[in-house]
Amino acid sequence: MRLPLIAPADLSPEQKPLYDDMRKGIASNFNAFKVERDDGALMGPWNPWLHEPAIGKAIWDLTLAMTAQAVLPDNVRQIVILVVGARFDAAYELYAHIAVAEREGMPAERLATIVADLKPADLSPEESIAFDLAFALVRGGTLPEPIYALALKTFGQHALNEMIYLVGLYSLVSTTLNGFNVPVPERE
Repeated sequence: MRLPLIAPADLSPEQKPLYDDMRKGIASNFNAFKVERDDGALMGPWNPWLHEPAIGKAIWDLTLAMTAQAVLPDNVRQIVILVVGARFDAAYELYAHIAVAEREGMPAERLATIVADLKPADLSPEESIAFDLAFALVRGGTLPEPIYALALKTFGQHALNEMIYLVGLYSLVSTTLNGFNVPVPERE
């Protein structure tokens, strides 16, 4: 880990409101995995965001908007997020979203295949489209027209937009985690 965790007592006046907002949002939206140390210091991507509170707040606000405005079914969202995490080999992202997917009943074989950066054979048609879209985008370049058209027909414009934004957001999250070498906490 390249940035030390910040104990609540050590937060600056600029960091404290962001910390409080993140803790509140984490408690209601990101509670399937370990997010803080025993003393309340935030782990995962939240710690690097606290180190740069102006930028961290912008990223946090985007994260909250993507959560609050979600229209995609969560199984589709998790496929997209896991595809991105697998492509970036972002350990904490995979740890966190495997926990979410497990809690929602995603089979272990499917999870193992996705984190191996492969497409599972047992995806629903909607999950398959989400996988293909995320898989294509994280490899760079323009999203191929057949994938875009199929996603548009299947999900509609608003949900398609959400999928594309999710790939972007979780690419940013993965880059943050990898850039600062954020470790995975022990699984309980």
